Amino acid sequence: MSGRDLKTYSDAEIEQRLKEELPHWYYENGWIRRKYKTAGWKATLMVVNTVGHLAETAWHHPDLTVSYAFVIVKLVTHAAKGVTDRDFLLAKKIEEVLGWDAATESAGIFEGTPDDPRFKYIKHDK
Repeated sequence: MSGRDLKTYSDAEIEQRLKEELPHWYYENGWIRRKYKTAGWKATLMVVNTVGHLAETAWHHPDLTVSYAFVIVKLVTHAAKGVTDRDFLLAKKIEEVLGWDAATESAGIFEGTPDDPRFKYIKHDK
């Protein structure tokens, strides 16, 4: 199925889906977006590489704004000229992978990133 064959969502539909499914994402200028705060450059590069891997695997390519302590991910289906299910599905997968907190979700098997500035990674939303 080409991107042109996908349903694009109206602004109101996008806002509603984000509210229900992706509360940390927002809609602006035709894109769904999310700002991930990191602990510094090393963590920023890890986020960029993770998003890049997920996007490439899905053959869907976001725009990224990359800075020292944050990454902004922007999704739209270019071929459809709008936001489609592809964007929502990739956003959910990015949330799932970047949002995984080993210390709280692994029944004690993993320790998670130490609470030490040298090892900080992504700043999880509470």
